[in-house]
Amino acid sequence: MDVEELEIDLLLEAMLKRYGYDFRGYARASLTRRIQKGLEEAQLGRISELIPYIIHDREFTKRFVRNLSVHVTEMFRDPLFFRSLRERVLPYLETFPFLKIWSAGVATGEEVYSLAILLKEERLYDRTTIYATDFSDTVLEKAEKGIYSAELIKKSTRNYQASNGKGSFGDYYYAEYKSAIFDGSLRENIVFANHNIVTDGVFGEMHLILCRNVLIYFDNKLQNRVLRLFTDSLRANGFLCLGSKETIEFSEVKDSFEHFTEGQRIYQKKRG
Repeated sequence: MDVEELEIDLLLEAMLKRYGYDFRGYARASLTRRIQKGLEEAQLGRISELIPYIIHDREFTKRFVRNLSVHVTEMFRDPLFFRSLRERVLPYLETFPFLKIWSAGVATGEEVYSLAILLKEERLYDRTTIYATDFSDTVLEKAEKGIYSAELIKKSTRNYQASNGKGSFGDYYYAEYKSAIFDGSLRENIVFANHNIVTDGVFGEMHLILCRNVLIYFDNKLQNRVLRLFTDSLRANGFLCLGSKETIEFSEVKDSFEHFTEGQRIYQKKRG
C-alpha cells in the first residue's frame, strides 16, 4: 500500500474512533486534496503528524473537520430547481394539514432560508416544521444566526428573481455593517440539529427531503447507505431532492421512486 494512503486510512480511523466522524466513504481524490489543505494550514509535513492532534486536541479537530467538509452554497442556488419546487412540488404538498421537511447537510444555512422564504410566499410556512441538520456544530451555529455577507446577497437577489420570487428579496433581511441579517420570523419553524447522514439513523416521516450537492463527495457504497436513509425517512408520496449532478438511477433505491420533474433531480417515493 502507498504510504500516503496508509497515513490517510490511519487518520480517518482515528477520527472515527475518537469523535465518531466517518469520512471513510468519501471520494478519495477530493478527500485527499482537503486533507492536504488542512496539513498546510497546520504547517505539518506528513499526514501521520495530524493524528496526535486529532486524538488530543478537540479545537484542532473542529478546525480540521471544517476543511474536510464542503460548504459551497448560496441562496436560491439553481433557480430553476426552486422554481420547480414552487410550481410543481408545493402545490402537491399544500394538500396536507402540516408538513415536515428535512434539509440535510445544511452547511451555513443559505438553502434552508431560501426554503423558508419560498414557503412563506406560498403560505405554507405556518404549518411547516423544517429540520436543518449538519454534522458540524460550527456551521450550524453560523446557520442559526442567519448573517451573511453583502456580496452573497447580491448574487442571492439575482437567484431569487430568477426563481420567480413573488416579492422583494430585500424584505427578508436588513443590512448592518456590510452584512445582511435575515428576519427572525424565518427561523421560527426551523429546528437546527446535529445529525450525521453518514452514521446516524432515520429522521422521519418527512414530506420533503433536500440534500443537494452532498452525495457527489461520497463513493458508491456510502451513496447507497445515505439514499436508503432518506428512503426510510420519507413518507409514501414524499419527495427527495438531489443536486443537478446527483441521481438515484444506479442506486439500490431506484425502484422506490419515480422521477417527478423533467430537468430536475426531484423524485417522489412510491406507495408500498
